Amino acid sequence: MARGGRLLVVLGTLVVGLAISVLPAQAIPFTLTGDHCTGTCGTPPFGTVDVTQVGANVDFTVTLAAGFQYAQTGAADGQIFKFNGTGVALTDIVVGAHVPALVAFTGALNGDGTGNFTFGINCPTCGNGPTGFGGAISFVVNNATIADVTAGNNLGVIFVADVLAPNGNTGPVFVSAVPEPSTLLLLGGGLIGLGLLGRFKARRQA
Repeated sequence: MARGGRLLVVLGTLVVGLAISVLPAQAIPFTLTGDHCTGTCGTPPFGTVDVTQVGANVDFTVTLAAGFQYAQTGAADGQIFKFNGTGVALTDIVVGAHVPALVAFTGALNGDGTGNFTFGINCPTCGNGPTGFGGAISFVVNNATIADVTAGNNLGVIFVADVLAPNGNTGPVFVSAVPEPSTLLLLGGGLIGLGLLGRFKARRQA
């Protein structure tokens, strides 16, 4: 094989390797922009949900915008955060260290018109209402892929957080099933790389 051909093969291998191995390691960001609060929670965004594939597991980091606190009211079924998971069991969910302590929950969660969910994260010692804390919470879903935990529910909602807004209103804020621009760019980069490889091969064979 000529030197140019070998170089092309090496380049192609690198491009495919990046598309396959680098993309899953990237955090995929989702933004909490949907507002189902009583009297509105103000101007979005209300926070972010970052999901990252780490080996066979998915890491979650949920971060509320400045001035927002988590709440757990009947509007969100007593959960501060809700999500779904295909092929996921409660024992697969490991909640990160937090003060006060947080736990995972499973059940039929369908409060306040944001659709059906199976899993939640809650604060057992916080009672009903505002929890008194905001910022970031984290947990891991073992033996899962990002696709397993990011499908829209029956109303096209992916994630829900129950919040107390700076304006004093409470209620669910949510992520709808629309990819973030950065997610589209990340996936598009991989597809472009594969497309370039195909064009290089076609030119070489011509």
